[in-house]
Amino acid sequence: MNQILFKEQLAKDVYRIRVASPLIAEERQPGQFIILQLDTEYGERIPLTIADADVKEGSITLIFQAVGRSTRMLAELNVGDKIENLVGPLGRPTHIQNFGRVVCVGGGIGVAPLYPIAQAMKRAGNELVVIIGARTKELVILEQEMRALTDDVIVCTDDGSYGRKDLVTAPLKELCEQSPKPDLVVAIGPPLMMKFCAETTRPYGVSTVVSLNTIMIDGTGMCGGCRVLVGGQTKFVCVDGPEFDGHQVDFDQMIQRLGSYRKQERLAAEGCNLHAEAVRKGMRE
Repeated sequence: MNQILFKEQLAKDVYRIRVASPLIAEERQPGQFIILQLDTEYGERIPLTIADADVKEGSITLIFQAVGRSTRMLAELNVGDKIENLVGPLGRPTHIQNFGRVVCVGGGIGVAPLYPIAQAMKRAGNELVVIIGARTKELVILEQEMRALTDDVIVCTDDGSYGRKDLVTAPLKELCEQSPKPDLVVAIGPPLMMKFCAETTRPYGVSTVVSLNTIMIDGTGMCGGCRVLVGGQTKFVCVDGPEFDGHQVDFDQMIQRLGSYRKQERLAAEGCNLHAEAVRKGMRE
């Protein structure tokens, strides 16, 4: 159980793995996530959205970016290795129906949790438009998978190395100005990106759903670390979400809280880098 069946690198520090987990594969729905732990005694709990599932194989697909100590340790695992602890599916599933015209906007690693939602929206009969954003061409992920769902895929890069040299909000605004305008926008990515996507759609009255999974820690609602203000009320992302009305989320408060432990996170990551370098040095010698 929880054995890694497949591993590949999609971009710099971005990995896709398939993990044997038949019960989760059978039960998962778009928008839901798992919590994994590499060390059950001292290990950090990592929330990852289920990017895909294969019921026949009994596996789930996870896509993650190695940015901190725990995700870098996860990136060091290989096919045949086992993840010590994996729990799910957790969170409220995405509300899927035939809305009409749906625009799915993904920024960076946010394209991964967006993919199963785009799949489900297409299966429900929606006209689907996908916008993918990344800093540079090398960081664009799942483009071909999205193109298999719809011909209407717009890629934006900050440096113009691929697709349009634009932020994702530029084509989103253009779509909102069209007639008919989108019936629903689903935006997943960095908090600042989701904030400005919501601000882009607000004047046009286009319903906008965002996923706040980046702030989750425990995944059970017990630690309180993922509390956010939505419509002036306190919500816990892991049990009340992870998806919310983007026009109601207090992104400024969320972004401020995300930076609370930046120093500790940086020190942990630096320690992981030193350990990895020591291991590589030992192997060379």
